[in-house]
Amino acid sequence: MSSSIITNALHTLEQAGVRLDSGMSDAELDAVQEKFGFRFCRDHRELLATAVPVGERWHDWRRDDEQSLRGALAWPIESALFDVDTNDFWAPPWGERPADLAERLAVARRKLEAAPTLVPLYAHRYMPAGSTNPGSPVFSVYQTDVIYYGFDLENYVAREFANSPAHGQTQEWVPFWSDLAEGTWDNLGEDDE
Repeated sequence: MSSSIITNALHTLEQAGVRLDSGMSDAELDAVQEKFGFRFCRDHRELLATAVPVGERWHDWRRDDEQSLRGALAWPIESALFDVDTNDFWAPPWGERPADLAERLAVARRKLEAAPTLVPLYAHRYMPAGSTNPGSPVFSVYQTDVIYYGFDLENYVAREFANSPAHGQTQEWVPFWSDLAEGTWDNLGEDDE
């Protein structure tokens, strides 16, 4: 049975003309998780089990080729590394910033890989992997420009597909990604050499 978050999100998608295919079976969802090494958060899994949004920019775990899905999974880390390399980004919790670029990139990669996995939903919108609680946020991720694009899946769909404003606040803190979204570091993006 769908939660109200999923029911309302699907209603908004239908009203927006998004094509919805039949939901994925537990076996299909489990196979995706096994193949790609993550667990869908509760809301993302429930959405896909109820109906699969398809079309341009949707990540279709049933039909998209493995390479494109792996690329979308890698995007948050690879695009953040671009900012480390090109735009002098360094997250304060990572400790002292190495002077050598190769070492800096290696440290940043280790730290980013230790952060919770973000799972692609639509274009560069992501949900955190693994949460079993309802109400996981949806992030817009473009390099280290990370914002909440929805405080939960229902709010995200209303914002993206019905031009509703963001409202409320997320119930779930996602290490590293929420810090970026909320700008909680004193010197976010500054060069600390």
